[in-house]
Amino acid sequence: MTFEVFMQQLANGISIGSLYALLAIGYTMVYGILRLINFAHGDIFMMSAYFMVFGMVTFGLPWYVSAAIVIVAAVALGVLIEKAAYKSLRDAPRMSIMISAIGVSFLLENLATYLFTGVPKGFPDIDILTRAISFGNVSLSVATVVTPVVTIILLFVVLFITNKTKIGMAMRAVSKDFETARLMGININRVISTTFVIGSALAAVGAILWGSKYPSVIPLMGVMPGLKCFIAAVLGGIGNTTGAVLGGFILGMSEIMLVSFLPSLTGYRDAIAFIILIIVLIVKPTGLLGEKVTDKV
Repeated sequence: MTFEVFMQQLANGISIGSLYALLAIGYTMVYGILRLINFAHGDIFMMSAYFMVFGMVTFGLPWYVSAAIVIVAAVALGVLIEKAAYKSLRDAPRMSIMISAIGVSFLLENLATYLFTGVPKGFPDIDILTRAISFGNVSLSVATVVTPVVTIILLFVVLFITNKTKIGMAMRAVSKDFETARLMGININRVISTTFVIGSALAAVGAILWGSKYPSVIPLMGVMPGLKCFIAAVLGGIGNTTGAVLGGFILGMSEIMLVSFLPSLTGYRDAIAFIILIIVLIVKPTGLLGEKVTDKV
C-alpha cells in the first residue's frame, strides 16, 4: 500500500467514524437519561435523508434551506416519537419500552416503504460538499474533510449544553437518579424532550453528510448505520457523550483500515463491528469511558 492510498483510507476512516459518532451521541444521550436503547434513532436518520431529497429535488429548494427544514422536521419527528411511543410507558417495565422502540423502528421503515417505495432515490448533489479537493496526490471530497470538523464542533456544543446550562444540569440529575430528580421538582418531560431534540437534530446533520458520501436513499438505509452507532456508543461507554464519539471514530477507522490491509475481508465489513462489540462486552462491558451502573429494583 502506497502512502497516498494509506492517507486516502485514513481520511475515509475518520470521516465514516465521524458519521457514526454523530448518531452515537443521540443513542447515548437517550440511554443516559431513560436507560432506553432508542432503536428508532437510525430510522429518524433515514427519514431525514428522504426529507432532504424532497426538499431539494421535489420542491427545488436551495440546499441550506432544505437542510434547515430537514433538521426541524427530524426534531419534530423525534419529539413525536417520544410523546407517542415512550411517554405513556415511562413507569412501565424496561422491556415494554424496548418493545415499543423496536415497534416504532419497524413502523417507520414500513411507512417509508409504503410512501416512497423500495426503489432507491438519488440523494441530491450538494456541490459545496461533493466537490473534490487535493492534498498533494491525495484527492478527497469536501464532505470527507468537513465531517470530522462538524462532529467535533457539535460534540463541544453538546458538552456545553450538558455541562454549562440549566437544562444540562437537569439532564445530568435525571441520568443519575430519575425518581429523585422528579421529586426535586425537575420537569422530567421537558428534559426528555430536549434530549430527543438534540439527538434528532444530530441524526439529521448526519443524514445530510452521509447522503453526500453515499447518495442512495432507501427505507432500510438506517438499519445498519443505526446498529453500528449503537455499537460505537457501547464501545465508548454508553451514557458517555465523549465516549460515544471516541467509539464512533474507533469503529470507523477499524472498518476502513482492516478492509484496506486485508481486502479479502471486504465482504465481512459489517461483521467487524459486531466482532468489536463482542470483544468489548467480554473485556470491558462498561466500554472505554463508561461507568458501572447498578439498576434499581
